[in-house]
Amino acid sequence: MSQYYLIDQPSFLKFLFYPRKEFSPCPNSAFDLFVPVEEEIYISTRFYIGDRGNPWILFFHGNGEVLSDYDTISRFFTERNLNLVVVDYRGYGASGGEPTFSHMINDAHTLFKAVKEELVQEGLKEEIFVMGRSLGSVSALELAYYYPEIKGLIIESGFLSVLRIINHLGIATEKEVDFTPLEEECFRKARSIDIPSLIIHGEYDTLVPLKEAKDLYENLGTGQKEQVIIPHAEHNNIIFVGGETYFGTLKNFVLSLSSSGEK
Repeated sequence: MSQYYLIDQPSFLKFLFYPRKEFSPCPNSAFDLFVPVEEEIYISTRFYIGDRGNPWILFFHGNGEVLSDYDTISRFFTERNLNLVVVDYRGYGASGGEPTFSHMINDAHTLFKAVKEELVQEGLKEEIFVMGRSLGSVSALELAYYYPEIKGLIIESGFLSVLRIINHLGIATEKEVDFTPLEEECFRKARSIDIPSLIIHGEYDTLVPLKEAKDLYENLGTGQKEQVIIPHAEHNNIIFVGGETYFGTLKNFVLSLSSSGEK
């Protein structure tokens, strides 16, 4: 069992999750899937299709975002031959329940399997890359550790140790807990990840300092890894400051590993 339950304390959760209930109508070029994760609780997901023969990025967003935010951003992926499926967390968008780290970790497995099954059912390309932005890096790293069939791992503005982020933000615990097992779990899993990996981070990120990205990069077990630092970028403007460097890096990484190749 994952040790993430150790930080399922109200004092942490209210500062680390910012659920929003916005849920936009599905664009014509996309489709929605509601994945059951518990009795009467579903997670909203949205599949943005550029071309049916392109590989897929399974995307776990940041703690203040919802999948509807990607209705516009998705085109930057699809126009570069990258299909995108964005998933919410409990309590976000049209999803039921309340977000916790335990739920987020467990639901990631259910969502990954549901996305794979949906691709098969819809006759879409069955190549999946997993990407986590900020808080989403927790889910992405979890899946990269357990499923070696994933074609590649992408972490943007992410981190290896959520405990370091908690300390960096100065969030106080409400009771004394030994967090050593969770810290050890994070490092052990990262060092066992053996799939190609790409780390992208903003030079001036103050929410998740650049040091966290460098520590993650150094501790990933794979010998096929790349780190890209976007000059002058902060946590919440990285895709706009990064522009073609950001999306060109994503495209090159995915298509170099995909059977689709460059188009």
